[in-house]
Amino acid sequence: MLPRVEHELHHRRRSRNVGLLVVLLAFVALVFGLSVVKITQGDMMEGFDHQPRASVLPHDPNPPARTAPVAAPGTPGAEQGVGTSPGGTP
Repeated sequence: MLPRVEHELHHRRRSRNVGLLVVLLAFVALVFGLSVVKITQGDMMEGFDHQPRASVLPHDPNPPARTAPVAAPGTPGAEQGVGTSPGGTP
């Protein structure tokens, strides 16, 4: 059997492929490392969802006395008089 002779082009191609493999593995390791750090950091992560964040709002020293929900006009609860007045009595 004859020994297999490898062409110089194949050798260059293989070294470029190995280089690309190293770059891709480094990128995957970087993304994985950043993900692990972000998850294990322990801070409260809040996304941008177009709503005010409660953690950023100032603390209200005098919260409203009524915390029960009020029935919206036109709903069955409003027609029955359930929680429609601000004083808490129907």
